[in-house]
This record gives sequence, C-alpha cells and structure tokens, in this order.
Amino acid sequence: MKITFLGHASLAIETNGKHLIVDPFITGNEKASNINIDDLKADYILLTHAHQDHILDVEAIANRTGAKIISNYEIVMHYGAKGIEGHPLNHGGSWEFDFGTVKYVNAIHTSSFPDGSYGGQPGGFVIKADKTIYIAGDTALTYDMKLIPKAFDLDLSILPIGDNFTMDYEDALIATQFLKCDRILGYHYDTFGYIEIDKVKAKAKFDARGKSLRLLEIGESMEV
Repeated sequence: MKITFLGHASLAIETNGKHLIVDPFITGNEKASNINIDDLKADYILLTHAHQDHILDVEAIANRTGAKIISNYEIVMHYGAKGIEGHPLNHGGSWEFDFGTVKYVNAIHTSSFPDGSYGGQPGGFVIKADKTIYIAGDTALTYDMKLIPKAFDLDLSILPIGDNFTMDYEDALIATQFLKCDRILGYHYDTFGYIEIDKVKAKAKFDARGKSLRLLEIGESMEV
C-alpha cells in the first residue's frame, strides 16, 4: 500500500491495483499548489464528512475519472443527485469492494455542506486491503477508538493533530494506546493559522514514548 499526502486531510492511496482519494481539498489549499488534480488517478473517493475543506475537489475529480464516492448515506445521495455514483455506508457498517473492505466508524465532529445543508454524521474509515489502516477523519479523541483493535490489527493509523477543530498531537499520542498502533501518519495541521503546530515538538513527544509520528511533505509518499 502506497499513501501520498496531498495536503491538509487529503490523501491518495494505491492498494491492490486501485486508486483511492480521501477528502480532496487541494485547489483551495495554497500549500498544495504543487498538486495538479488533473494528474490524480481515482477509482474511489472516500469522504469522512461534508465540510468544504474535505470535499472541495470531489466533483472535478469524479467527473473526470468516473470515481465512485464512498461515504455516509447523506453525502452519497448529495452527489448522486449530481450524477456521481456512490456507495453509502453508516456507522458500524462495512462493505467489500474490489480493493478490500471498508468499515465506517465513529468520529466526533460536525458535518454540513458549504451551503449549510445537512451532511450526515461524520465518520472515519478502516480499510483492510493489502494492509490495514485507520483513517480517523476530523475527530476528537474518543473511547470508541478502543473498539477498532478488537476487530483489526492496524498497520497504520492516520490521525488529525492540528488541534482547535480536532484533537491535537498529545491526544493523538493517547489514541495510539487506544488503537494499539504505534505507527501514526499525522494530518489536518498547518493548513491555516488555527491549526499550525510545532512539528519538531510533536515528533519529539512521540519519540519519547517509543512511537512513530510521520509528517509527510505535500506530494511525498510512504509505503505501509
């Protein structure tokens, strides 16, 4: 499994011959000016919730590639009305796709489209493919994370660390215990002033506990 950081909370994932895009907010992110959305390959677009900083480039990517949306019912219906095919999930539900299994799990946040309309309840994803990863989405630290390792042996957890709108890196460090996963990819930080962090201090906190916090440059990839 190859994961490329596209800035903010946006990811490109290659697994089992398929291309997944997560929460595409690229053209509106000045820090991601090196990413051209027309170059992105996509078979599926996974959306954790409906906030603009997670859905901005959905239509442009889906209309060009024919990618299918995977998200909650409300988001999938929203894009279905625009002619974009999707598969709806709700919390606790899972589905086996041609690249692997996706389970929709709890997140503590809010969710509305830019016009204020209801975007369903926010969530995260556990993807079990050639590797097993947890994508938390925008969330606070929650005891629900303790349920995930009861069903999955995680190879990587992708957690928001920017504070203010989500948990911070210190809460993410606690999450490693709940998830029984010591390998973390941090995201949802530094995009704008509210969520700027001290990356050196964050990594040092993890190192001191024997945990791994990876902070990729925009456009940089890692293998899981």
